[in-house]
Amino acid sequence: MELLDIYNEKGEPIGTEERKVVHEKGLWHKTVHCWLYDKKGNIFFQRRSDRGTLYTTSSGHLSAGESVTEAFQREIKEEIGITLDASDATFVAIVPFKMDRVKEDKSIFKDRAFANVYVDLYEGNYQDFQMDKEEVSGLVFVNAKEALELFQKESGTIPGKEITLDNEIIERKIDFQEFLVNEGETALEKYGDVLRKIIQLTE
Repeated sequence: MELLDIYNEKGEPIGTEERKVVHEKGLWHKTVHCWLYDKKGNIFFQRRSDRGTLYTTSSGHLSAGESVTEAFQREIKEEIGITLDASDATFVAIVPFKMDRVKEDKSIFKDRAFANVYVDLYEGNYQDFQMDKEEVSGLVFVNAKEALELFQKESGTIPGKEITLDNEIIERKIDFQEFLVNEGETALEKYGDVLRKIIQLTE
């Protein structure tokens, strides 16, 4: 049983609850969005196993009593298999996220999360990634400036490299349509702050 800390709409703690109940009742909780970048200004997106779309480097719920830094390190380890010290990760924003989704069994999955968005410099070897194939089918890295321009245009392609589950690096064009954008969002709204922060940190 996974317990999550829960909050009111102001972000004030009000207790703990089972993760299943949190999404049945639409209770506010915290997540972490982990982004890795390198000194050249490249940003890493994971390719989701379930949908094939590109999303955060890693992300997930904060367990009850867990700090954002602890969750950052755990999610990175679980999803892409590297151990890092996220104590120097750079804060970007806390983004309230609200969405209801109809599941296959016709029940409603209610998501109410305060997403804690952080970026962290990765200086390791790309061959060290050990991706959890249940969650991740690859990692794509693209230049943050080129990605920002792509999201402003909302169409086209940019050059990128994809790291496969076998740690093979393949150069390919990355299409705008490959990035995860939910209904009611734009790619620029969803990823713009992260890209601008990485550009600022690497210029």
